[in-house]
Amino acid sequence: MSENQFIKLVGLKENNLKNVTLRIPKKKLTVLTGVSGSGKSSIAFDTISKEAQRQLNQTFTTFIQNRLPKYSEPDAELIENLSPAIVIDQKRLGGNARSTLGTITDIYSLLRLLFSRIGIPYIGYSNVFSFNDPQGMCPKCEGLGRQMLPNVCKMFDTTKSLNQGAIRFPLFKVNSFYWKSYVLSGLFDNDKKLENYTKSEWNQLLYGKNIKIKLPSSAGDINSDYEGVLIKFDRLYLKRDLSQHSKKTQDYVKEYTISGHCSACNGTRLNDNTLSSKINSYNIAELSSMEVEDLYHFLQSIEEEKVTPLICGLLTRISHLLNMGLGYLTLDRETSTLSGGESQRIKMVRHLNSNLVDMIYIFDEPSIGLHPRDVTNLNQMLKKLRDKGNTVIVVEHDRDVITIADHIIDVGPRAGENGGEIVYEGDFLGLIHSKTLTGQYMNSRTLIKEFVRQPQGYLEIKNATAHNLKGFNVKFPINTLTVVTGVAGSGKSSLVHQELVPNFEDIVVIDQKAISTSRRSTPATFTGIMDSIRKFFAKENHVSESLFSFNSKGACPNCGGNGFVYTDLAFLEGVQTTCETCQGNRFKDYILQYTLGGKNIKEILDMTVKNALHFFRRDEVVSTLKVLSEVGLDYMKLGQPLNTLSGGECQRIKLASELHQSGNIYVLDEPTTGLHLADIEHLLTILNRLVDNGSTVIVIEHNLDIMKQADWIIDLGPSGGKKGGEIMFSGTPHDLITKNNSITAKYLRNDTRRDNLEN
Repeated sequence: MSENQFIKLVGLKENNLKNVTLRIPKKKLTVLTGVSGSGKSSIAFDTISKEAQRQLNQTFTTFIQNRLPKYSEPDAELIENLSPAIVIDQKRLGGNARSTLGTITDIYSLLRLLFSRIGIPYIGYSNVFSFNDPQGMCPKCEGLGRQMLPNVCKMFDTTKSLNQGAIRFPLFKVNSFYWKSYVLSGLFDNDKKLENYTKSEWNQLLYGKNIKIKLPSSAGDINSDYEGVLIKFDRLYLKRDLSQHSKKTQDYVKEYTISGHCSACNGTRLNDNTLSSKINSYNIAELSSMEVEDLYHFLQSIEEEKVTPLICGLLTRISHLLNMGLGYLTLDRETSTLSGGESQRIKMVRHLNSNLVDMIYIFDEPSIGLHPRDVTNLNQMLKKLRDKGNTVIVVEHDRDVITIADHIIDVGPRAGENGGEIVYEGDFLGLIHSKTLTGQYMNSRTLIKEFVRQPQGYLEIKNATAHNLKGFNVKFPINTLTVVTGVAGSGKSSLVHQELVPNFEDIVVIDQKAISTSRRSTPATFTGIMDSIRKFFAKENHVSESLFSFNSKGACPNCGGNGFVYTDLAFLEGVQTTCETCQGNRFKDYILQYTLGGKNIKEILDMTVKNALHFFRRDEVVSTLKVLSEVGLDYMKLGQPLNTLSGGECQRIKLASELHQSGNIYVLDEPTTGLHLADIEHLLTILNRLVDNGSTVIVIEHNLDIMKQADWIIDLGPSGGKKGGEIMFSGTPHDLITKNNSITAKYLRNDTRRDNLEN
């Protein structure tokens, strides 16, 4: 291959990279792997992606550049042969209440066009079928499909009288202006408990109106119109723009309301005229609420030749969703409710519809949240992007994704300061024969646990019906490690988070919600050990704790505790320079004179977890530091800003901050997210120790190595959405592979066979 068929990278020094030089083949599938924090993301995102976007932006006028995101030039000697880069990351799609799966994929736009062509009766152009257009939206909810309703159960304490404060809403509390309009109305016995009200009295309190009353005052009686509590609440807060109220009032209103289907459109978002137009007896809202797999079959049944190209376009887009294992979703699903894994796969689908070629696609661990069956589908999508003439770069830990790579770059040998080097380049066969950490783990496999723990009782769920669950009974064994698995959309999260967690106490939940990643948040602050460290310093030096916080009194006045000063250069990239006053230390100078064990606060924050373990001897700090070390973060500095950490590092900090708590039941949602095979071994050690110490650990997980080491597996399926929600298997890993034929059993059985062949 000639030199212009490679992306040429020379002298990369971004973050922890140690003068790295690389050649990445173009129009091939390259996987970057290595332990979390080794430098993979620094190559893919902080160097290749950033420079590609920076150079693309420079082709625009300064007027346009001023309105585009700004990217600094990466720390590198030479970068050549770049193409425009598209990053498909793990960030959730988000969006507002008007953004749905249908709108984000443009499938709904094509569906609107279809109804404007063959919908009966004909009612207008495609905009008539849009819930974001005045001609199509429901006039009551304005196309949102839902309305805010007072939470009656929360708003009233029926065991109390009006005089005792039966109305809980803070702005209607005892002695408030609005409270007086009820107790002085003469309509109620103010000492009578609400639970003793007649139906008529209760209705009048909530919904009464058009009643003339006199309210006594020091200036004489005031004529007024009576309004029931809910009528007044609706008029004051729900029929007005809530943003016009104070933040405090907005919070009160949100606390005492619930979101319900719009009573006019029943959640369809559309007006009656729009819903009257149908294709084969279905209106557009009914098609949007179908699972996309069913919608695909419906569209195949339409035989009108004049819309054949339109049908083909719809089927192509929907087939991509099906191939990505998303057939259980519906077009009316709000994008803000999609998981990170679902969001990432939907982004992939959008790019598969593009006719652009010779692009660079960069993926951030696309296998996250995927069952092994879905990883197979993912691999097909990655190959399709490559075969269209694109360069595909994937940051990944999953063995099955690494296997399909044309070229593999292993970064290491370890993480942080001990990483940042290229330890292997080549094909998969060469990797498994290399002596790198990744090669060693790729070449070895976890065996099925031979002796499982015996349950000490059960947490029993009866008639589980949340979301798509089919009303089954299931038991979670106590004092064991249980894995809940199944293909995407099979009901794992519904079972654990909606059925198990709300019904049992003393559960510590470690979910997938993002942690704060601001510069002011560090491992020390996030895990809580910074509070203890500040107390140690304050007690040792007889001063205030707040002096030892760069977010409080201790902050350098020039940079506000940031350690740098930012200068905005308009359309040019802003410049971030080290603060001249504190020299990047973030603290006032005199505070660094106070010491603890011979170290000032800056020196302690510069310690790695490993060094801090040797320094501290106090249980308040050591217990957390030990867990940070055990999850493989002993190289991390206590004061390192969280916004500089990789996804895998952030996930492990979250694990560490929760796992040192005392709890009888731990629920973990895909804890292997972002973890290298070596890190998974550390994770298993921690989980097993928790169980050995008397805890019950329940893990939602797809990783086969975690399944093999479980005491108990609950497998849901057989597929996703309405085709899921059933228990396919509940028992030991050994019984799963020997006595069951679910999708999970097949993949685990195949993996176990490879174990036997390799061992």
